[in-house]
Amino acid sequence: MIKYYKTVGSRLQQLDKAETGCWISVTAPDQSEIDFLISDFNLDAGFVRSSLDEEESSHVEIEDEQTLIIVDTPVTEMQKSDASLFYTLPIGIIITEDYVFTISSKENSIITEIEGGVVKNMQTNMKTRFVLQCLLKITSKFLFSLKQIEKLSYGLEQQLQGALKNQELIQLLGLEKSLVYFSTSLKANDVTLEKINRGRVIKLYEEDQDLLDDVLIEVKQAIEMANIYSGILSGMMDAFSSVISNNLNMVMWRLTVITIILAIPTMVFSFYGMNTDLPVPYTWFASLVAVLSTVIVSIVLLKKKK
Repeated sequence: MIKYYKTVGSRLQQLDKAETGCWISVTAPDQSEIDFLISDFNLDAGFVRSSLDEEESSHVEIEDEQTLIIVDTPVTEMQKSDASLFYTLPIGIIITEDYVFTISSKENSIITEIEGGVVKNMQTNMKTRFVLQCLLKITSKFLFSLKQIEKLSYGLEQQLQGALKNQELIQLLGLEKSLVYFSTSLKANDVTLEKINRGRVIKLYEEDQDLLDDVLIEVKQAIEMANIYSGILSGMMDAFSSVISNNLNMVMWRLTVITIILAIPTMVFSFYGMNTDLPVPYTWFASLVAVLSTVIVSIVLLKKKK
């Protein structure tokens, strides 16, 4: 899908066709739309393919007065088990003389929010500022997703005490894997932003330097948060494994005690069921011995537990 947006006054408005100084949003394009972008806007075919490659890492390229900036963005999806899945998806930003393109292989909440006017003071005709505002929004989304992961891990921690199944452990493993993806993507984005900061990728104006500094600060903060949360989750998973093992041992201990207690009456009545001469061959005596033996063994086992 291809959409055209331009800042009119102070608001972002959708257009029917491209105009000079507009933003062209491309989401999950089919082959005909890809051919249209390459033929009508003279976009570099390699840039378009790189933007749609889900395995592409964050980097910057310049070719024939076109600049490609690929950055990783966080994505959150709900699975059938109601568990949240976090991963990263690259978005390509192509800057030409007349337009700014954002190209994504899938629907992306960041692009949707920008299209909906969530980001204030977006100026599509000021290409450098527009790109930096997009990068700031992407970085803010990383911080938001990291806070979501922290809340989910805290909720799983509350379930530690009575956990006997592997479900919580698998969820923690998924969160830890997501943090590895986030940390790797953020470090790659940080390298890309440092290249932009040198002023060799896109032309930087004095009033945009503060905005770029904000983006760099938030990226470094997100990297630090990802590292901290990853360390916490690693320790929590070790503790989680120990708790599950201890809970299982307690269940097995209880079952063993029950088995021993139930075996005592069986043993006593088995002796009296044999065709042998036993002292006090009366039913009441066998019952008394079984009850007393069961009570004594139960008291001993309970004291041993304490």
